Formats: sequence, C-alpha cells, structure tokens
Amino acid sequence: MPTRLPQPQPQPTRYRSKTVAAWLTLALGALGAHRLYLHGARDRLAWAYPLPTLLGLVGVQRLRTLGQDDRLAWLLIPLLGLMLSLAMLSAIVYALTPDEKWDALHNPGRPVHATGWGPVLAAILALLLGGAVLMGTIAYGGQRFFEWQLGEPVGCLQPRTWMA
Repeated sequence: MPTRLPQPQPQPTRYRSKTVAAWLTLALGALGAHRLYLHGARDRLAWAYPLPTLLGLVGVQRLRTLGQDDRLAWLLIPLLGLMLSLAMLSAIVYALTPDEKWDALHNPGRPVHATGWGPVLAAILALLLGGAVLMGTIAYGGQRFFEWQLGEPVGCLQPRTWMA
C-alpha cells in the first residue's frame, strides 16, 4: 500500500494582521468587512452580514420619518443593534486570540508575528461600544414589547373590572 506524502500547506498570498482585523471589525464589522479581509470574497458568511445591518438602518430611517408608532421600525432596529454587538464580540475575540494561534489559523507556514497594544486597545473600545449597543438594544426591544402588549391587551394583560 503506497504511503501518502503530506501535502504542503498553501501559503496565503498576504499576511493577515490581527491588529488590522480587530480594528476593521470594530469599524466595519457589521457589514462583514473583517470576514472579507480574513477569508476573501468567496466567504458566504461575509455576504450574510450586510442584509440585516441594512435592514436595521432602514428601521432607523423609518423611525425618523414615520415616528415612534411605526411597528416595522420596532422590528428592524434591533437587527442593527444585534449586528453591531456581533461585530464588537468578533473584534474582542480577534484581539484576544494569542499570537501563536492567530498565525496558525490565518498565516500558516509563516513565523509568529508578535503584536503590540493595537489589538488590546481595539478590544477595550469594542467592549465599551458593544456593551452599550447591546444594553441599548435590549432596553429598546423590551420597551417596544411592553408598549405593544399594553397597546393591544391580550389574555391576562387585559385590565380587570372588579366592580360590574
């Protein structure tokens, strides 16, 4: 039985920097730019990012145009918050990945490149922004849910009349 020789790992055409990936995720992660940077234009998940983000922006525009009573905006705006939160979480994960593991995943066959404070600063900023956006999204969604429940009483939420 012939033995198979190990196939050489194809070297990436360019070095993928952890610092650039973390800051790109921080700036344009809700649109999937970080996945395009790391995995190229053939990454299907990268192309799934823009649609929910743009729908969330449509919700913001509808809220500004039609006011707070627009129920479609109530549903679309949390999409934007969730996509921004996902991007900030990705930036934190990228920034806190050890250099050896990063280079093994994204730069195989190349020597380990030590990063400085750039990714750490990106992680700090992503934590601040991501926490604020996520809490705002939860608060907005909760407020709209309870306004919807009070606007159209259903079941046990209907006001009771004790004296007939």
